[in-house]
Amino acid sequence: MARRMRSSTLASILTGCLALASLPGCKQQAASSPAPPMPEVGIIVVAAQDVPDEPEFIGQAESSRPVEIRSQVTGILKAWFFKEGRDVKKGDRLYQIDPVPFHAAMLSAKAKVAQSEARLVQAKQNLARVKPLLAEQAVSTKDVDDAVAEELAAKAALEGAKAELVKAKFDLDNTLTIAPIDGMIERTRVYEGRLVSAQTDLLTIIHQVDPMYVIVSAPESFLLKRRRDSDAKRIQHPGVYQLRGVLTFVDGTTYEHEGVLDLLDIGLKTDTGSRQARVVFPNPDRVLLPGQFVRVRFKGTVKTGAILVPQRAVQQGAKGSIVFVVGSEDKVEMREIQATSWQGKQWIVEEGLHVGDRVIVDGLHKIAPGAPVKPVPLPDPGATTVPNAAQPKPEHAS
Repeated sequence: MARRMRSSTLASILTGCLALASLPGCKQQAASSPAPPMPEVGIIVVAAQDVPDEPEFIGQAESSRPVEIRSQVTGILKAWFFKEGRDVKKGDRLYQIDPVPFHAAMLSAKAKVAQSEARLVQAKQNLARVKPLLAEQAVSTKDVDDAVAEELAAKAALEGAKAELVKAKFDLDNTLTIAPIDGMIERTRVYEGRLVSAQTDLLTIIHQVDPMYVIVSAPESFLLKRRRDSDAKRIQHPGVYQLRGVLTFVDGTTYEHEGVLDLLDIGLKTDTGSRQARVVFPNPDRVLLPGQFVRVRFKGTVKTGAILVPQRAVQQGAKGSIVFVVGSEDKVEMREIQATSWQGKQWIVEEGLHVGDRVIVDGLHKIAPGAPVKPVPLPDPGATTVPNAAQPKPEHAS
């Protein structure tokens, strides 16, 4: 019995010694597990700068001078001379109305002129005869008055005959319709044998396509914001008629010639609530066509004190665009912003950021609001944009 108790005590002592011997190893193992490192994030420090302010609008091209071709006389169309859809020069023959009846009318008018001239000569001779006879009382005063009236009537008849001759010559000349301008001509709307009514039937249209007009419409909201920015000196504006237009086609290619804004409507269109502007573009190679839809970007205005952030720093939140900034104690904060327009590879931020804010650009996947981070300044905001990355095109805002 005593031997059994001594064996149990010895076992307890050995167990305790082994437990004590194991404690330093456990502490050493726990001490060797380092704390997780603070995540590093790439940041830019917000600064204000002057940048070009270049709003863009949808526009539609139209010829600078569409001229409707109508006949000045009524008659049967005998021939037309142009090739449809081609260039025509000023003075080119377009249509021929049958000239025979108009030639006959002119000959008749000439005969009336000759007849009236003869009558006038006779009236003058008669007056010259009776005037001396009045002094000798060989004729009455009434006879002289009749001779004077006859001369006046002959003069009036001659003037009327001359007017008819002018009209007859005008009609004969206008049986041949010629091009009043240089341009491109549409298809003909009439063919040989058609009875054409004077000043009524549209024969065709000539379009002057060099230069070309592009009509754009600016919404009222843009105009109001433009006014506020101008009053607050947030933009430098050279004047409406100093603006230049850069044209982009639907395939993304840029037109080689710049345009000039030459007309701004005095009011808004009631059906759209927008104000139209007209931009004139040279079109020597006939690249622009009437009716073509294009985009026009206006150059010349500068936005002062603008805040720009790289594209990938801007995220989409529940209420709109957001960015993450490094706040006090180097902790992450979320900011709602108003990113309005595109400048190169960066967004222009109207609201939500201030000069000196540290915006997180790299390492967004490692952060959470309120978590501490280690900010690492990036050398150049322009260099933080991923090369050849697909750039989403923002909706236009002022």
